[in-house]
Amino acid sequence: MPGGSPTLSVVLPVRDVEAFLTTTLESLCRNDREDFQVVAVDDASVDGTPEVLDAYRDRLHDLRVVRHEVAVGLAQARNVGLEASTGRYVTYLDGDDWLAPGYLPRLVAAIEHHGTDFVKVDHVRSEGTKRALVRVPEGRRDTVLRPIDTVLPAGRATLVDYCTAWSGIYDRRLADRGLLHFRAGLHTAEDRPWTWRLHLHAESVAVVPLAGYFYRRGLAGTLTEIGDERQLHYLDAFDIVFAELAGHPEGERLLPKALRTYFAIVLHHVREEARLTPALRRRQRQDVRERLLALPGPAVAQVLAQVTPERAAAVRELAGLTSRRAA
Repeated sequence: MPGGSPTLSVVLPVRDVEAFLTTTLESLCRNDREDFQVVAVDDASVDGTPEVLDAYRDRLHDLRVVRHEVAVGLAQARNVGLEASTGRYVTYLDGDDWLAPGYLPRLVAAIEHHGTDFVKVDHVRSEGTKRALVRVPEGRRDTVLRPIDTVLPAGRATLVDYCTAWSGIYDRRLADRGLLHFRAGLHTAEDRPWTWRLHLHAESVAVVPLAGYFYRRGLAGTLTEIGDERQLHYLDAFDIVFAELAGHPEGERLLPKALRTYFAIVLHHVREEARLTPALRRRQRQDVRERLLALPGPAVAQVLAQVTPERAAAVRELAGLTSRRAA
């Protein structure tokens, strides 16, 4: 990269991942090139994460470390890393995941070949010693598509359901348009409004059959395993999605897709409410009811007529509509 900007910046937010970070950084070493840059954002770690990062300063061609004294969360840590990066292309890597050798060069080759705003790829889910290939829910591969044309149909998984920032590579021009920044303050479900905004406003995407990202699932201590108030941020995330759709010319057409996803996620969180304190359970029920009642009635009725009777009844019960009718 002498005399020029990097081809690729890897944004690596980390917090208290000492147990996994060596594996992550070793995998980056096996992907390193002179024109690659790694921007690690240490979000106020209190374990040995800073020392592990320091040990790799001479192992990677261009490792930059930003350290926070006060934690800001994953969404804002990614924003900080994005702002500190200078590569033509950007990808994300979480501090407890890892990459297959040669994955990053192939990722760059894919976006250069297609010339799209972004590329999405498959990944491997890792749970203990188990590995499972997770495919992008889009059958049109190695084809340039309009992202907005990949949102529907509402009744099956599509690209907006594949909401992981790290499962792709993004042209810097998207950051210049404000499409790569995350909503600060969201501590769960931060990828959902980010993914929806990207698909509503980016111009081109290609799905490539490449699976070199290894995602660790089910780790103790992750937010998906902890039952505190941050678990309720999925409601705030969908508030942002619905607001985005309300201001988009095709928002009304795409709203049923968002509603079906929303209902499924709401019901999942309500089923898992035992992990919450009694006060948070009550708050979740109240917040869910208020939000359901605030949604556009005709669109809600349309979607509830298309889902299973059991799911429709559960949503109506959460909204208080069943008891209201009985009264």
